[in-house]
Amino acid sequence: MSPIVFFVALFASVPVAIVLAITAIWYIWESGNTILFDSFAQKIFGGVENYGLLAIPLFMLTGELMNEGGMTRRLIRMAQAFVGGFRGGLAYINLLANTFMAAIIGSATAQIAVMARAMVPAMEKEGYDKGFAAATTAAGGLLAPVIPPSMMFVIYGVLAQVPIGEMFIAGIIPGLLLVVAFALVITLIGWSREFPKGEWMPYRQAGRAVLEALPALLIPLAIIGGILLGIATPTESAAIASLIAFIVGWLAYRDLKPSHLGAIFRRTAANASMVIFMIAAANVFGWVIIYEEVPQKLAALITSITADPFMFLLIVNLALLLVGMVIDGIAAVILITPILLPIATGSYDISPYQFGVVICLNLVLGLLTPPVGIGLYIASSMSGTSPTAILRAIWPFLLAVAIVLVLLSYFEVLSTALI
Repeated sequence: MSPIVFFVALFASVPVAIVLAITAIWYIWESGNTILFDSFAQKIFGGVENYGLLAIPLFMLTGELMNEGGMTRRLIRMAQAFVGGFRGGLAYINLLANTFMAAIIGSATAQIAVMARAMVPAMEKEGYDKGFAAATTAAGGLLAPVIPPSMMFVIYGVLAQVPIGEMFIAGIIPGLLLVVAFALVITLIGWSREFPKGEWMPYRQAGRAVLEALPALLIPLAIIGGILLGIATPTESAAIASLIAFIVGWLAYRDLKPSHLGAIFRRTAANASMVIFMIAAANVFGWVIIYEEVPQKLAALITSITADPFMFLLIVNLALLLVGMVIDGIAAVILITPILLPIATGSYDISPYQFGVVICLNLVLGLLTPPVGIGLYIASSMSGTSPTAILRAIWPFLLAVAIVLVLLSYFEVLSTALI
């Protein structure tokens, strides 16, 4: 009966955190093991009693401070200095600026919202198709959950009990692969459509654009550098990054005022609390999974189909593609990880880092695919482009992501080489 309650509540659009908690309560009542109710609150609290989870609100705070501090337009100007002179220069600027932003924000939806407002009007003014401009921006948002820091990697690391810093490092090569794949897509489309030719900035102006953006680049350097050099944990790096974002926005760029902090803290707290509550509810939901022996039953089913790790990952990719279409990526990671990770590592000897990169990238595809496609609708509303026009233009980027997913599934070294 518990699975029925779970799916009915889920498809009735009940918030995922509530679905997890209700399912756990129903299972305890149905099983007759009501003594578990005595420790229900303790179990929920235990789900968030993890130091690593503090990185989530801190990374969200960094993104908010960066947006408020005027760093976005300076990063776009720096991208223009590097690639603006190529044919289709604004499309490459869009991609490169998204890469810079991904190394700071760590949230696909936030990045799509910020970049759609900044880039789509500029590309349309230069003669680009509006649907393609919005599609390029939305696809660039997919870099955020892969290029470190990534909130999805933080959540996966906590659930999988692997070091979050090493999870971040595992995302570096896959993130760069995605950037290269998207650049090839832009190049191929540019050849067929004859994109407008870009103009190189004068040397002095380009130098000024790079210098103005350098303070903003201290943020990803502090995060990744601190982790790689062993100076700071991911949580400590997130705290340092938020402090740098505040100082740069306030003192260097003078766009961020201390009076803005109250509203920024409120937004951060509201957004972070939703994610944290989901993780707390998932800890209780773990009872259902353990007592029902879901991983063991699913492992027996899948291993009877194939013993090949690559084929297993392809099956998982196809299944998660459907899951990501109807469930938010973060919620799906919380649901899927406790079920599939023991099978991947126990039955197929797949690295937890490779598995984490594959499922996080796969699930974030749901942001751009109907029927939910929240990233699709964010790009649409922020740019004034119809979702249909974006969908028509975005399929080459989605195909590129699918190819990268196959490569990541086959070659474990792409995820583990730097660890």
